[in-house]
Amino acid sequence: MSILIDKSTRLIVQGITGRDGLFHARKMKEYGTNVVGGTSPGKGGTDANGIPVFNTMYEAVEQTQANTSIIFVPARFAADAIMEAADAGIRLIVCIAEGIPTLDVIKAHQFIKQKGAILVGPNCPGLISPGKSMVGILPGQVFQKGNVGVISRSGTLTYEIVYHLTANGMGQSTAIGIGGDPVVGLHFRELLEMFQNDTETEAIVLIGEIGGNAEEQAAEYIRNHVTKPVVAFIAGQSAPLGKQMGHAGAIISGTSGSAKEKIEALEAAGIQVAQEPSDIPALLKAAKDTTRDILKLREQELVDLELELNNMVDDEENNNRD
Repeated sequence: MSILIDKSTRLIVQGITGRDGLFHARKMKEYGTNVVGGTSPGKGGTDANGIPVFNTMYEAVEQTQANTSIIFVPARFAADAIMEAADAGIRLIVCIAEGIPTLDVIKAHQFIKQKGAILVGPNCPGLISPGKSMVGILPGQVFQKGNVGVISRSGTLTYEIVYHLTANGMGQSTAIGIGGDPVVGLHFRELLEMFQNDTETEAIVLIGEIGGNAEEQAAEYIRNHVTKPVVAFIAGQSAPLGKQMGHAGAIISGTSGSAKEKIEALEAAGIQVAQEPSDIPALLKAAKDTTRDILKLREQELVDLELELNNMVDDEENNNRD
């Protein structure tokens, strides 16, 4: 199946006539994504590389039946663009912009929840279901269709780890970057649930980093709800306290949010944590083998139990005849 995007995705590019919007609209279309339109106020009725341009999201959705949007507008306009998309009926919104004021993101997120929409980002690379659809700025050539779900707080680490997965014959069902800001839309927990319920996904790679407690919450959720093999990598293991490292959300406050805390939480939940990105494929293979062995053992236990119950029934019937 994959999650969130597939061949049925109908995409609107908000800010399509800007440099980044125009470039990535073309790249997504070349990948095979069904880019049905774009928006740019005052430029409705024109086209961008053969893609129709509309003045508003309401007009774009009404005329194209789009269900997904990606936002390439400056940070100061991005929160309004998120809300405009949800108000027009878009169900999946991907926001690439970095530097949106936190309170603006909170306001936009509350608004779109009331509309029943889902936000990926902000400050994220987007997502890809290899061979089906790409909504974002990811390098499509490193991805390969398969059964490994990838969730990440880091864009470039996603590309590196996926490169190693693909090189080892481990394709991906869907890979998604959730964003590196303190406040984002979808979190690890929601995506873990989606991958757990996805019949195409057989294993999960979780890529975290310092700051916040998303990885600790993910570890607790995995312990209680995820039966598929999971391996992880945590970036920032040598990061100093109190210093922002790249993303706005990648900062250790006191001792909270450190790589050590996150690794300990994940390992306590039975998740193998890689020391290097290149270690992921070997750990994933081992986790898959372990899960397979456990399932075989449980199947044999069920067979033995059924046989024992049948024998008990036979003995009871024989006793009744006597």
